[in-house]
Amino acid sequence: MNKTRTHILDYILFAVNTIIITVLANYPALRPHILSKAVLPCLILYYLFLNIVPSVKNASLKSKRLKTCGNGCRLLILFLVSTAFTAIYSIAGWFGLYREAGNFLSDTKLWMFNLLFSIGFEAIIFWNGIIRVYATSKQLGLRYRILGIVCGWIPIAHLAALGIIIHTASKEVQFENKKILCNLERKEQQICKTKYPLLLVHGVFFRDFRYFNYWGRIPKELENNGAAVYYGNQQSAASVEDCGKELAQRIQEIVEKTGCEKVNIIAHSKGGLDSRYAISMLGAAKYTASLTTINTPHRGCEFADYLLGKISEKKQQMIANAYNSALRKVGDTNPDFLKAVFDLTADACKKRNELIKDVEGVYYQSIGSKLSHALSGRFPLNFSYHLVNYFDGANDGLVGEDSFPWGTKVQFLSSKGNRGISHGDVIDLNRENINDFDVREFYVGLVKELKEMGY
Repeated sequence: MNKTRTHILDYILFAVNTIIITVLANYPALRPHILSKAVLPCLILYYLFLNIVPSVKNASLKSKRLKTCGNGCRLLILFLVSTAFTAIYSIAGWFGLYREAGNFLSDTKLWMFNLLFSIGFEAIIFWNGIIRVYATSKQLGLRYRILGIVCGWIPIAHLAALGIIIHTASKEVQFENKKILCNLERKEQQICKTKYPLLLVHGVFFRDFRYFNYWGRIPKELENNGAAVYYGNQQSAASVEDCGKELAQRIQEIVEKTGCEKVNIIAHSKGGLDSRYAISMLGAAKYTASLTTINTPHRGCEFADYLLGKISEKKQQMIANAYNSALRKVGDTNPDFLKAVFDLTADACKKRNELIKDVEGVYYQSIGSKLSHALSGRFPLNFSYHLVNYFDGANDGLVGEDSFPWGTKVQFLSSKGNRGISHGDVIDLNRENINDFDVREFYVGLVKELKEMGY
């Protein structure tokens, strides 16, 4: 009941605020008719207050960022509605609504002055709102921010762009606030507090950087629900054997440091191959309770075989030298671009699968996904999709649908409509909220299952 009353009050205040802004924006023309000098100061004070606190309902939002973003959206909506009324009033005024007979020149000046005053007045509302939204929204990204700046100078297009910005930011506010409330409600349950800690293992061409988490918002969501999270810290590009050695050492280090006995490994892409090697070949099995591979090319990528066959050895070495040199500067001790790439070929994976066997006592499961079409993936996955599709069939932009299954349980993720879930989406690499697929909640459910299974 209280929630309903708040919504009703909010709608009433929005209507009142729209009227007040429209009236003040047209003050030069309306003053002789409906605005007295005594009322004006009160309306101006209310207008200033409105620019600070545009919405009563947003006060209930659970974070300062969301409140700021929500209030920015409210100001932009107020701007759109009040500007529409002002435009109607100005058009009607031009055709005689407030023109005194026989004094056309004076009325024309009044009309022009009122129009310029309205534009300046509404601009305050607009810039107050857009700055708040641009400063706090994470889902707008660079794409919609640039769209807003470019289209802001194009009539009609600027309204469409503003509508997209408001819709995207408003949806983000509602979605993120629900997640906060959800986590607060289940905080005491600690549903992700597994018996053994989690070890998140990254894929090829990435590292575990402190300020840019490979796993996006997932680790924080897991920790908010009780999980203990560690990272693989292996090199970004090296052979499966070399990365496997690093992971085996890392697992032993975590066990010795914490006394946790074992870890639950969640590995993405090539990280799944590295983890399997560490478990089966390097003695990490006794320290591993479970291995969950995410979009891992267990049977390789046939398109990689094709590309390596088409690119000359000289060009391959040039690319490798450039990559290896750059990665040494950011932490890789012994990067080997070519070994990493060759280990992802279908031929290399077939030979490795004959050698590496699953270890009894370790729970294996796998997860995969696919894009519906190339345009739903971000660069470079939108570029590679068609190539992978030609050789490997349905894919996530890198890994074919038939390559990822491994273990006792296999899950295939999809979303409604034409979006799909890419190789990067499945680890929240772009921090993007996808319709019908809450990646953070998926991992919460995944870890919750591991807990319920005793891991």
